[in-house]
Amino acid sequence: MYTVLRNILKQREAVVLLGPRQVGKTTLAHELSKSFDSVYLDLESPSDIAKLADTGFFFSEHQNKLIILDEVQVKPEIFAIIRGHIDRSRRNGRRYGQFLLLGSASEKLLRQSSESLAGRVSYQELSPLLLNEIEEEKLSELWLRGGFPDSFLFPDISYGWRQDFIRTYLERDIPALGIRTPAETLRRFWTMLAHNHSQRFNASQLARSLGINGQSVNRYLDIFVDLMLVHRLRSWHSNVGKRLIKSPKVYVRDSGILHTLLGIESLDSLLGHPIAGASWEGFVISNIIATAPRNTLSYFYRTRAGAEIDLILEVDQKLWAIEVKRNSAPAASKGFYIACEDLKPHRKMIIYSGQEAYNLKDDIQVLPLLNLLKELKTL
Repeated sequence: MYTVLRNILKQREAVVLLGPRQVGKTTLAHELSKSFDSVYLDLESPSDIAKLADTGFFFSEHQNKLIILDEVQVKPEIFAIIRGHIDRSRRNGRRYGQFLLLGSASEKLLRQSSESLAGRVSYQELSPLLLNEIEEEKLSELWLRGGFPDSFLFPDISYGWRQDFIRTYLERDIPALGIRTPAETLRRFWTMLAHNHSQRFNASQLARSLGINGQSVNRYLDIFVDLMLVHRLRSWHSNVGKRLIKSPKVYVRDSGILHTLLGIESLDSLLGHPIAGASWEGFVISNIIATAPRNTLSYFYRTRAGAEIDLILEVDQKLWAIEVKRNSAPAASKGFYIACEDLKPHRKMIIYSGQEAYNLKDDIQVLPLLNLLKELKTL
């Protein structure tokens, strides 16, 4: 990501680096600052906010520098000022590498709450650590503790760190965005999502459990999706003449956060827990989606008759059908075969927890997760 961002900053006026808190955005920004004449401001720091009392003047004073603004979602009105500054700089002949904006909210949320920077900004997302970024033999540790650097790298404090992470989001970060839902209500909702991890999102059922209406449940889901804490996987939408399940599937993005919400502290506890299979599925899917090229579309497929594909990737207008298995001797399910007959995918794969790649009948590839991630990285 360091090289990607450095190159983009040499080509575009602004880059927005998105990712949940504590994922490493600030660390990466400080590393990038060494390659540029730069100035850094944290928009949650009162002293740094004071420097922006006259934002236009501050930008003009540092017009020949890379201006790094951290936690930009707390001051969305600054986007309009940035847009004007970029346009003036364009007229003066300076075009690239002026702003690096760090945000803990999704591109959609930032765009809804700010002036458009269309044509002036590149959005990039920094995910928690992925399997292809660590030693392969630490797969189980990554699955258990998740990919947030402090959680993964420091096992002695990992579980407590994740508990604090959850509490901070609920009690400080979400209210800071102007969302007034009680923290305890959102905690219950987040925990319910964890219990329903990898399942279809049933707003009515969750609403009954929480004692609220379905509209509120959908709004809560939007909050967690926009904060990049939950992934909403859409149903395949093409008309294939079948009765499709249309409600989305929902995953807690980081496996370590999922396990903390469920009170799972050790690998032994995880392996013996009913959520183990669904957790592994979510872990695999999160790694694949985060590694796939940006223009890749992702879905799941399920018909009311039981045909099912865990993950469909649309890569260069070709479909890849992916089934996820945790056991060491995986076989494609009957539902997967039927679904592949429906969709005629370009590739059919089973991603499993083993280390050997081999083929099954009907052109089905069995692959370790790392093999697929390495392939996606080259696209």
